[in-house]
Amino acid sequence: HVQLVESGGGSVQPGGSLRLSCTVSGDTFANLPCMGWFRQAEGKEREGVVVNDRGLSTNFAESVRGRYRISRDKARNTFDLQLYGLKPEDTGMYYCAANSHYWNCEASLLTANFPFWGRGTQVTVS
Repeated sequence: HVQLVESGGGSVQPGGSLRLSCTVSGDTFANLPCMGWFRQAEGKEREGVVVNDRGLSTNFAESVRGRYRISRDKARNTFDLQLYGLKPEDTGMYYCAANSHYWNCEASLLTANFPFWGRGTQVTVS
């Protein structure tokens, strides 16, 4: 059974940085070619932040493009999200997601396309 566990969240001032980690267990990156990060602000729907197709191509949401980075660490079985220049509107619960299929991964920031989810890590910018 695939398990995703997020960590690294916290409270930072505007302009600060964080590094979120998603640790994968129960499967390998080879079997989870499509991975992503989503976030959900209080009282709002979950939205896509970034998706990564087989560690090759990355699609960021416009709102975070240029400020966020991803890294896929095979040795540690982690999919990390680096957040820079954080803004108050970046506040939310950040979730790691994965899919065993890669078709339509690059173009998709939809929650419905990801069957595997972590429980989230909170990011607060204020």
